Amino acid sequence: MASLIESVSAELRRLVLSGELAPNERVVELDLASRLKVSRTPLRLAFAELEREGLFVRLPKRGFRVKRVTLDEVSQAIDVRGTLEGLAARIAAEAGSPPEHVEEMRACVMEGYQLVEAATAGKLVSAAQWVTMNVRFHRALVQAAQNPVLAATLAHVAKTPLAAPSAVALGGAQPELEFTFLSRAQSDHEDILAAIEAREGSRAEALLREHARRSRDNKRKLIPMGVEFPDGGAAVMAAERVKIADSAETIRSTQRTQTLKKKLNTAREEYEECQPKSRTPITIMA
Repeated sequence: MASLIESVSAELRRLVLSGELAPNERVVELDLASRLKVSRTPLRLAFAELEREGLFVRLPKRGFRVKRVTLDEVSQAIDVRGTLEGLAARIAAEAGSPPEHVEEMRACVMEGYQLVEAATAGKLVSAAQWVTMNVRFHRALVQAAQNPVLAATLAHVAKTPLAAPSAVALGGAQPELEFTFLSRAQSDHEDILAAIEAREGSRAEALLREHARRSRDNKRKLIPMGVEFPDGGAAVMAAERVKIADSAETIRSTQRTQTLKKKLNTAREEYEECQPKSRTPITIMA
């Protein structure tokens, strides 16, 4: 049963992150049960799991809808991830991390260096290879802290669309920007590793938080340009379109209200002008 719930949750998560289930869309239990070929019991349990992850919102009376995750919420999640990973880097540096995790980070840094060198020479960077390396680096960093509570909290935060280390765009839509971001990320990895090996906890923490801040800002630049991201990029872009449409409707509604008020004021003034003027009573002196 547990494996079935996990597989249903994974498929629902994919539908949300890919945008197939649109932001604010009401989740229809019967339709999804038929689509996923499962009974209602595992489906309902999977709904509850996605609610805990922040992808579904429970409706007041009954059922769920897909949560609209905007760029602002993505930014907040990345800030939290940066703070937690910064803490992991500090712990790893000050307490001393196991050699195997440091070796894994070294291997990732070397692989990243080779990818950046290849890109500098004009070769196309393998997005899959970079993403895999990036995920390995961040995983080794968290493991180096040897703090299960910290690792579990980070795993939960990473379920927010575009908040995980795997959310990297290298599709070639904005090659110059993408290469600039890639080079900077590689430099960050090198500096973070050096700080951990030197047992400089405060520096390692600051570097990691700055690394996350750059990731946040890069997404804010690239997503409005239409650059596609894995792990929830489509869902966030759809949410931003809904947000823009809602803002436009709010502006139109405000304009309609202001126009109506002006018409009412004009009508009132015209009505008052048409009314006979009240005469001043004449006082007769005795």
